Amino acid sequence: MKKLLVIVLMLSIMLGMVGCGNNNDQQNNTDATNDQSQDTSNESHGITAEDENEIKSVGPNGETAVNAFTLSLTDAEKNQIREGGFKAAISFHYGGNDWSSTQLKALNDTFADLGIEVVGVTDANFAPEQQVSDLETLMALDPDVIVSIPTDPAATADAFRRVSNAGVKLVFMDNVPNGFVAGVDYVSCVSADNYGNGIVAADLIGEALNGRGNVGVVYFDVDFFVTNQRLEAFKKTMADKYPDIEIVAEMGFQDPNEASGVADAMITKHPNLDAIFAHWDVPAEGVLSSLRAAGITDIKLSTIDLGNNIAKEVAAGNILGLGAQLPYDQGVAEATLAAYALLGKEAPAYVAVPAKRVDRNNIIEAYENIYKVSAPDWLLKAKESSN
Repeated sequence: MKKLLVIVLMLSIMLGMVGCGNNNDQQNNTDATNDQSQDTSNESHGITAEDENEIKSVGPNGETAVNAFTLSLTDAEKNQIREGGFKAAISFHYGGNDWSSTQLKALNDTFADLGIEVVGVTDANFAPEQQVSDLETLMALDPDVIVSIPTDPAATADAFRRVSNAGVKLVFMDNVPNGFVAGVDYVSCVSADNYGNGIVAADLIGEALNGRGNVGVVYFDVDFFVTNQRLEAFKKTMADKYPDIEIVAEMGFQDPNEASGVADAMITKHPNLDAIFAHWDVPAEGVLSSLRAAGITDIKLSTIDLGNNIAKEVAAGNILGLGAQLPYDQGVAEATLAAYALLGKEAPAYVAVPAKRVDRNNIIEAYENIYKVSAPDWLLKAKESSN
């Protein structure tokens, strides 16, 4: 037990410190959220009335999305949860990025406010077999609820079925195991508007190329619900809205650390590329590294997810921009839905936070909206230095 506790503590520290670029800035910045009240109005999150109706994604089983900002608990419900002595555990697919560390921060903050003890946090590092083992470890800690993102909807289904059959409430991030039914096998699934973010990434390139050019796609070659949505949206938007832009290359990776090598092969085989879309911020860093190593400065790049390193590159004008998730708000929604389940309160099957377009023009405001902190000095300096 002592060994397990040490592992959990070390992992929690690592998730808080490790960002996309292994930067310490995010840990310093997110600590400031303890001093900020959690206003759940759309205005406080930088969401306009128009955005509120613009969620494009549907759930894993075709469910219509409920806006995450409509979830709420009364004071009486919060007090009931606080008196329950409940325990929660968290099982990540991958902990080494700002998205995960920010979700963890939000989950910890919200569970703490509700008096729910977080007894364990695990990181499967994209390995389904590791997540199966992680779930067994977490179940030994006797949680009442587990919040998790399945690494693989098929390979982890049996393990999650055992969790569900044991009576533990399941709230999923982004992905749902095969054969699972909301309200029966799990509480709810919470995601960003990944389809909407795919549209944003396509528009950034389409506008920058004035509707003409050749594009490459560096994508996650794994059957993962949310990344599939992003890619589908990107390609459909290009075909429908920018017919004179051709996607001339699509190359996949299964390990995000492979993205640089994939980009090397792509730019060698297709020297006429005008732009590249990378599936999220970590592989986008690899693509950018590859372009720099080759001395290429005229290929434009868009992506999804506002990690710290990518935020700095957007501010400096080296990346067009991205479709941003709202990981802190997503984590708050997941913890809130866990409380719904513990109260026996009916929960929507699929919940989403709106997509957010981020480019150099709004990078400072967007960073503050997404991370709930003041823009850090390194981001302000990156923006100023490129003026």
